[in-house]
Amino acid sequence: MMNIKVLGGGCCKCETLLANVKAAIANKGLEADVEYITDFAVIGSYGIMSTPALVVDEKVVSMGKVLKSSEIEKIL
Repeated sequence: MMNIKVLGGGCCKCETLLANVKAAIANKGLEADVEYITDFAVIGSYGIMSTPALVVDEKVVSMGKVLKSSEIEKIL
């Protein structure tokens, strides 16, 4: 099972990215463990300088932008 993390401070952009991730997973019929992380110590440990960020299986795939669900589907 895939592990997906949305990293952010709880702002509306981060919430939107989280919703888009869930939509992309549903659209592709995948099973994934989705975490929403707002702890800046954890976010910093990934080397993230701007949020929201998307981490798939411990690899940072996006930071500083809200990806559309169609863009996330391509990454997954």
